[in-house]
Amino acid sequence: MAAIQEPLVTRDAAGLEKIILKEPLGASAEVYLYGGQVVSWKNDRGEELLFLSSKTSFKPPKPIRGGIPICFPQFANVGALEKHGFARNRLWSIETDAPPILSSTNASGSNSSRGSTVDLILKPAEDDLKMWTHKYVENIFFHCCEFYMFLSFSSFELRMRLTLKRGGDLAQTIRVRNTDTKPFTFTFALHTYFSVSDISEVRIEGLETLDFLDNLQDRERFTEQGDSITFDGEVDRVYVSTPTKIAIVDHEKKRTIVVKKEGLPDAVVWNPWDKKAKAMADFGDDEYLHMVCVEPAVIETPITLKPGEEWKGRQEISVVPSSYCSGQLDPGQVVRG
Repeated sequence: MAAIQEPLVTRDAAGLEKIILKEPLGASAEVYLYGGQVVSWKNDRGEELLFLSSKTSFKPPKPIRGGIPICFPQFANVGALEKHGFARNRLWSIETDAPPILSSTNASGSNSSRGSTVDLILKPAEDDLKMWTHKYVENIFFHCCEFYMFLSFSSFELRMRLTLKRGGDLAQTIRVRNTDTKPFTFTFALHTYFSVSDISEVRIEGLETLDFLDNLQDRERFTEQGDSITFDGEVDRVYVSTPTKIAIVDHEKKRTIVVKKEGLPDAVVWNPWDKKAKAMADFGDDEYLHMVCVEPAVIETPITLKPGEEWKGRQEISVVPSSYCSGQLDPGQVVRG
């Protein structure tokens, strides 16, 4: 059996530092220290599985459009911080002595012995502490309840372990630790952009019959009626209490991407469609045709950490033949996650 290659640290043409992971059969992944953001995931045939806009600038402080942005400590604009928080446009560091990941199952434990792995960490800069040190009241959760958020803390550690496993599956384990003396509350998402052949030939399975919050209708709550999610216009929804597996079925490519998740109970599904695509400076006019976002998240019920506590979330993405998922992702038969 061929040996796993050590991660390669290099720089792009603009001088931004990134890490390249490879596995023996030829699959690869790339992650930038800027944003701790995965920007590429390729299979053993060199096919790109993530979407990255041709218009993204790779010029800090602008976020990178595509790949897997990390939304922390706030998802979207629901709160007082900048949209999707600040983690996606901060410089992370490589952590050479990351603490072990404790787990009750083999599936969610450390994969370092089974793949090429890198550990990254983000600690708050002074500006982040100033932004996230205040008190406010926000009617956040979509006409359901009034949510009171008191933010008066000053220190956290945000860690990501990225593993390209043997066979090409990609796993991300996220940990947030409260290293201060006061509790804090946050929301989170792995804003994953998947590359697809044609959005009209794609369906999402595993979210049938579930409630969702429709961001196009003032976050009103609805129940999914279809037997799968298909696309003929803009979609921007937060599905709540979702299964641990979601499938993205691409008919034209005859492949299915399976998203397995833990500790991330919600899932965002997004495609901007033509009008919004044309309004975004960092997004090509027709690029909406070749992408879809399926984002494991914690949104409806935020996480509160007491001093010293740690939260963990995880996603693992893999590619299987399309026939794999047909009829096998009934939400009633899958553990919620």
